[in-house]
Amino acid sequence: MSYTPKYPHLFDTITLAGTTFKSRLFASPTGAAELTQEQFPKAETFAYFERKAKGGAASVCVGDAVVDFERGRANPNHMPLDNPLLRDSFTLLADSITKHGAVASIELSHGGGASKDSAAKGFQIYGVTEFTDSNGNHVLPYTDELLEDVIRKYAEAAAFAKRCGFGMVTVHGGHGWLISQFVSPIHNTRTDKWGGTVENRCRLPIAILTAIRKAVGPAFPIEIRVSGSECHANGYDLDEGIAIAKQLDGYADLIHVSAGDHEVPEVFTVTHPSMFLEDGVNVKYAAEIKKHLTKSKVATVGALSDPELMEEIIASGKADVVEVARGLIADPDLPLKARTGQTRQINKCIRCLTCFSNLMQTGMFVCALNPEIGRELDFKYVTPPRRRKRVLVAGGGIGGMQAAYDLAMQGHQVTLCEASNSLGGVLRCEDEVPFKSHLREYLDRQAQNVYYAGVDVRLNTRVTPEFVEVFAPDALFVAIGAKPLIPPITGIENTLNSVDAYTALDRIGKSVVIIGAGLVGSELALYLAQLGRNVTILEAAETGSNGGNILHALALGYELDKAAIVRHFNTKVTAIAKSATGVVITTGDNGDFSADTVINACGLVPLKAEADELRSLAPQVEVFGDCVTPATIYQATKRARYAAYDL
Repeated sequence: MSYTPKYPHLFDTITLAGTTFKSRLFASPTGAAELTQEQFPKAETFAYFERKAKGGAASVCVGDAVVDFERGRANPNHMPLDNPLLRDSFTLLADSITKHGAVASIELSHGGGASKDSAAKGFQIYGVTEFTDSNGNHVLPYTDELLEDVIRKYAEAAAFAKRCGFGMVTVHGGHGWLISQFVSPIHNTRTDKWGGTVENRCRLPIAILTAIRKAVGPAFPIEIRVSGSECHANGYDLDEGIAIAKQLDGYADLIHVSAGDHEVPEVFTVTHPSMFLEDGVNVKYAAEIKKHLTKSKVATVGALSDPELMEEIIASGKADVVEVARGLIADPDLPLKARTGQTRQINKCIRCLTCFSNLMQTGMFVCALNPEIGRELDFKYVTPPRRRKRVLVAGGGIGGMQAAYDLAMQGHQVTLCEASNSLGGVLRCEDEVPFKSHLREYLDRQAQNVYYAGVDVRLNTRVTPEFVEVFAPDALFVAIGAKPLIPPITGIENTLNSVDAYTALDRIGKSVVIIGAGLVGSELALYLAQLGRNVTILEAAETGSNGGNILHALALGYELDKAAIVRHFNTKVTAIAKSATGVVITTGDNGDFSADTVINACGLVPLKAEADELRSLAPQVEVFGDCVTPATIYQATKRARYAAYDL
């Protein structure tokens, strides 16, 4: 009897330039986070990309490899493809991918006029035209001679990658990098043979692709990434994206259609879609471009974690390949789980942008939902515990569920007690928020995982010292959370707290004042505005806190602007009082603000005293999560995973 996969189109093979890929699901390029001082990959780099190959991706692309390290390095984590000393490391890197049956690809990049890191190192940088960038770097225009050198470097880089064992190259021609600067009618105002008509503007990528083909031969797949649209008022639109792709048709085996321009901040969360955009938001660009091509295959990318959607994209002919970046960070086993029908087990990305925000701040990849990512070596060879222990977990929120699941998977006998009537913790208040739908799915999935792992779950059960004494566990994990902070403001009793507000909408009037412009207050403000409330935010500081997630805060800020939510900073609330008509008057540094409802979103305070009562009641005790200090989902899942594996 033959086996038919649940997603037959997604897991059909595709052949590009003589190479057969085992499915249509490719790992989109992401940069290497951990590198040596020379920008060479390390063991951690190998493990990160290898994990995606082990998870079943048909191709795994190593991103951010620059063809001209002197003039083309946009960011510090770009690897030098023009350094021959890189050969051994890159051979090992390719092997870490190919030994698991995936095709290893590498992204050939060049920052052009956006090569800020090259400029910072004292090198002259060049772009499509002459200008001075926001950092004061004087960018000179590329001459014919220098462009010929660029073309040569692309070809040499591709040949080098092939010698190292890579089976495909991906030319980065989108998002505002060098090639994008030339093909864009907005950026490219040249009047020579490199500018003007779409044929002239595409002269550089065609020359690059032609040189690469000559260097690697006919039996070697070449992919090029382009922006189907630059997605902002001053950028080019889909019609221009189609015209550009038509010029490239046949020069590359696969045209990878992305979107956006990295030089426009608000477009970052379109290129890497935020939680405020729908799944597969950028598929429309690939689908339309595909209608106009006759030779090259087409890939799509962006906000893709659901295999049902991926199957529909391939089956309907919108694209020939789906490429996934954050979806494989949240769950590297997504392809394998989808292939074997374990869809329920897929840890789908919630698009919180923790991964990219952390990469920008620390140079390392992490994932809010997947404690393994960026720490693959820690979990590559996990040994079972020497003795099965009886473990009590207090608290069924993010950290408690993660710990209970990991402990059970390690073989321990686990009981999880939650004081409320459901698992999920404080974040359950956001279950009905449209832009948090993937968070709700994650909480539901984690709760299911806990049950399926064999954990004894006891709801409506508060863990007290007396309970622990009777239970007598070998180990006690305390993750009981936090409660809303009540600031010392006269009349604070006239407010709702932000946690209760989500489930008390019938008590919230037409006009609302929210105290606190952090992520909690801002997300609540957006939700209430979507429900038709007029919302004003008051914040004592000069700006709202981003909670360590700068990119989610960026996306949220644009959503607040679109919703016309008024924010007053440097406005400390000093008193809150109800008028005779029931209207609430909030007095702040900038005067009085009237509203039907005032909501306190000043944050959370740990249940420290309650946690401290439990610290000495078992041979081994771990106290973590919000009851220590209010933390992010990433911080909670990471600490829970390591605590469980340390037992």
